[in-house]
Amino acid sequence: PGDKARKVLNDIISTMFNRKFMEELFKPQELYSKKALRTVYERLAHASIMKLNQASMDKLYDLMTMAFKYQVLLCPRPKDVLLVTFNHLDTIKGFIRDSPTILQQVDEAFQQLTEIYGGLSAGEFQLIRQTLLIFFQDLHIRVSMFLKDKVQNNNGRFVLPVSGPVPWGTEVPGLIRMFNNKGEEVKRIEFKHGGNYVPAPKEGSFELYGDRVLKLGTNMYSVNRPVETHMSGSSKNLASRTQTSSANQARRVIL
Repeated sequence: PGDKARKVLNDIISTMFNRKFMEELFKPQELYSKKALRTVYERLAHASIMKLNQASMDKLYDLMTMAFKYQVLLCPRPKDVLLVTFNHLDTIKGFIRDSPTILQQVDEAFQQLTEIYGGLSAGEFQLIRQTLLIFFQDLHIRVSMFLKDKVQNNNGRFVLPVSGPVPWGTEVPGLIRMFNNKGEEVKRIEFKHGGNYVPAPKEGSFELYGDRVLKLGTNMYSVNRPVETHMSGSSKNLASRTQTSSANQARRVIL
């Protein structure tokens, strides 16, 4: 980006990852209200020389909320909400490679996320994911990009996957195992699931640097942007697009 664009990014990111702001966000607290979230978002957006009118701010906020709802909804397993967050942070770091002080701020936020959420159980992550989905459940704003990719219906609801990789640590559906009271397998029954499921290739990395594997949270505007929804029939191949470096609006996605 040019000098002005770089300054805008640096100003917004340094404000977003300000130590005092991060400390406040990481305090145990109830989920933000929609009004509070909107206020925080507007203050972050106006933390630089860039100024948006009300119409532009409304559109940007709607895009941010729907994009994040899409990412949380399509997480293969609840813990992957953390990988989505790390995809956001990885992208932000790509914007500030030449600003070591701001890079340090982002790395500190990564460490805080890892310390607080890295050891949570699957059930605790499920509670976090469900809480976030409840927060966004009444939002059905149509996004042209999602409509074009056929991952959103005309009523604003997202298309859930019926094919593709299964969550890490799970098996491809199609087999029922039956056990006796001694825990011994006594029978197997196969069934048709109607999809085209495949095993997960590997688990995404939760380290500071590594392959997140999950594409959710990566750049929505790249020419070959990833589409995480897999559909049966002629639409199955929508998910075959390649991954690129991500550039997504980042805020703390786990509250």
